[in-house]
Amino acid sequence: MSAPCDVVIVGASLAGLRAAEALREGGYAGRLTLVGDEPHAPYDRPPLSKQVLSGWVRPQETFLPRLHPIAGAWRLGVAASGLDTAAQRVDLADGTALDYDRLIIATGTRARPWPVEAEAGLGGMHLLRTLDHAAALTAALEAKPSRVLVVGAGFTGSEVASACRDRGIEVTVVEQGSTPLAAVLGPVVGGHAAILQRRAGVDLRCGVSVTSLFGDVQGRVRGARLSDGNVVEADVVVACLGAVRNTEWLAGSGVQAGPAGVPCDAACRALSADGAPTDDIFVCGDVSHFHHPLAGERRIALEHWGNAINQARVAAANLLRPGSATNATALPAFWSMQFGANFKSVGLPSHGEQVMIVQGALETGRFVAAYGRGGRIVGAIAVNQAQWLPFYEQQILAGAAFPPDWRVVDQPQGATPQPAGFPGATPGAAYAGA
Repeated sequence: MSAPCDVVIVGASLAGLRAAEALREGGYAGRLTLVGDEPHAPYDRPPLSKQVLSGWVRPQETFLPRLHPIAGAWRLGVAASGLDTAAQRVDLADGTALDYDRLIIATGTRARPWPVEAEAGLGGMHLLRTLDHAAALTAALEAKPSRVLVVGAGFTGSEVASACRDRGIEVTVVEQGSTPLAAVLGPVVGGHAAILQRRAGVDLRCGVSVTSLFGDVQGRVRGARLSDGNVVEADVVVACLGAVRNTEWLAGSGVQAGPAGVPCDAACRALSADGAPTDDIFVCGDVSHFHHPLAGERRIALEHWGNAINQARVAAANLLRPGSATNATALPAFWSMQFGANFKSVGLPSHGEQVMIVQGALETGRFVAAYGRGGRIVGAIAVNQAQWLPFYEQQILAGAAFPPDWRVVDQPQGATPQPAGFPGATPGAAYAGA
């Protein structure tokens, strides 16, 4: 194909911004348009459930730094509504359209809404995904509610609960799994997370779900009924039920897309209906669905900051020079701060079949857990021991054996692998329905 003179990026968050910068840095001099459904310039999402809710950072201080001049057009506050691949046109919700030579899809995810519309409309109900969500929830916490109910104990829910305790607010967490973080780190490390929450004063309810919410005559939420028959009174409820990938606008376009995301190859090229990579459409960030060597034959989707940046660079490089970059060898990583503990991970812990404490001890609150699958290490999570993770990153990339046979500092005596115990439930899900 000829060199592009019109590039459209749909999605104006981290992945979209970094893709635009990588295009300019790579020498692209044509027209560049970024489309975003939010009215805000690109901002950093991880601080929203960490520093912002705890009051350390104001929401407006989370805007992303610009690493390279973009010199592009911004269409903010308007969502993409359709894609015509034959005409190479993106339709927008305001009735306008954009023609493209190359397209980058970086539409990310949105918070999964509360499933009962009448309950979702109660005053005091909150989601947490966007800058506006964070501003509204921060204002609610600053009003000193008597109790906050957090539904779902994945990373977002756990960080929200931690922020509540930082502010001295009473908080109840409802999680249908056996422990917090069980769906992403397994019940072994999740059990440690449960101890941290309860030590911090969280009223943690695991193995139960919300059957309904109830409000007062003014239409404000007042609490929840649980599957075990108990009732929790709360004047603020935060639903942390996971994410929905923004793919609906691609229906009928001929590009593969669905609830799991937009499938792409190692060059971040979108796949057509027959499974062939497209030449003019690329995918990056949370909305992408791709193969990774650590996951075997399964495609995965990663809501990781580092993955969004890496795929943005890969997509931009291959848009300009086909075949010049690959996403196949990037090692996922993420981190979380909650209840005074630093959780940091490399690889794909949630794809492990077995887990083993390889440094430190759960009892001390300083340890490394390694995860294995098919006889090799596939992931590691460090709690207050992040300095050791580069070693485990090397082991994962080298395909080291699991159980491990190396000698390391602070290695526990007699440690043996045990089942990782990952459930099949959606991370953080804790709603059973009325």
